[in-house]
Amino acid sequence: MITQEIFTIDYHTGGEPFRIVTDVPETAGATVAERRLAAMADADVDGLRRLLCSEPRGHADMYGGFVVPPDDPGAHFGVLFWHKDGFSTACGHGTMALGVWAVESGLLPIDASGITQVVIDVPSGRVTAQVATSGSRVTAVDFVNVPSYVLHDEVVVPTSLGPAPCAISFGGALYAQVPAAAFGLAVDVASLPALIGLSREIKTWLNPTFYAEHPLDSPLSGIYGVIFFEEQGRDAHGNPRQRNVTVFADGEVDRSPCGSGTCARVATLHSTGRLRQGEILLHSSIVGSEWQARVTDTLQVAGRDAVLPVVTGRAFRTGEHRFVVNPDDDMVPGFVLR
Repeated sequence: MITQEIFTIDYHTGGEPFRIVTDVPETAGATVAERRLAAMADADVDGLRRLLCSEPRGHADMYGGFVVPPDDPGAHFGVLFWHKDGFSTACGHGTMALGVWAVESGLLPIDASGITQVVIDVPSGRVTAQVATSGSRVTAVDFVNVPSYVLHDEVVVPTSLGPAPCAISFGGALYAQVPAAAFGLAVDVASLPALIGLSREIKTWLNPTFYAEHPLDSPLSGIYGVIFFEEQGRDAHGNPRQRNVTVFADGEVDRSPCGSGTCARVATLHSTGRLRQGEILLHSSIVGSEWQARVTDTLQVAGRDAVLPVVTGRAFRTGEHRFVVNPDDDMVPGFVLR
């Protein structure tokens, strides 16, 4: 006997999964930000998240989003981003996947100009996926984020492997950014267990402090991810190259270069003069996928210099699922093994 069916459309962006769900229990709230807070306390909505993240239907690093109504008619739809530990405030790779899905599914018609604007309300604000097409084929997608800015230039965090020099920036969520070389490590698979452990130490130390406070909106407070990066010089045109791995939530590893994390890096690099307007950050991930990021405008937010970042990548559909729940299944909603 099957008492419940859940349909999903799955994508990956730069290797990072994104599971799209359109049939979602109604959540309270007038805005996506309010719906996120309500979803965290709603047993039905949170139960659906847990079911789709947990094994045997998901895994510890699963990511996805619930499509919900937008804040107002100025956006096409809203989204509640989720992972195994809860609901996040921002997700660049998910925004890119949703933009491609909106075009490929026919939710929005392809613009004759070759660039279709998909406007999405997320908990951190209003973002846009600019989907490039050639005929009916999607060729690229830009993630136009909320304004991003540096909160703290350098905070030294004690860890079991020595001091961690962190820059803390906002790119839709708060990210601490640390050179992997500070610990004698590299951004590679061999270093990953140590980097995951360090991310937990760094977040545990930072989160009770004012360094983790958002200056305008307290629900956006808290260090969401730790970005470990390594410099890779500049290309023939003088554009900076960096490789990174972002460890977010409780030890989850982003396979992509991380969309909102890349925006935080853009803000940090621009503030120090290492990424000037007109230059492109070539940002690669631990699995080798690469995105391009740039500053399109500068502005002021809460008395701070901020940038409007754009990240360019690609997203691909990996399949569709018809998940079922048997009432006799005693493993619902599932489990997570690390």
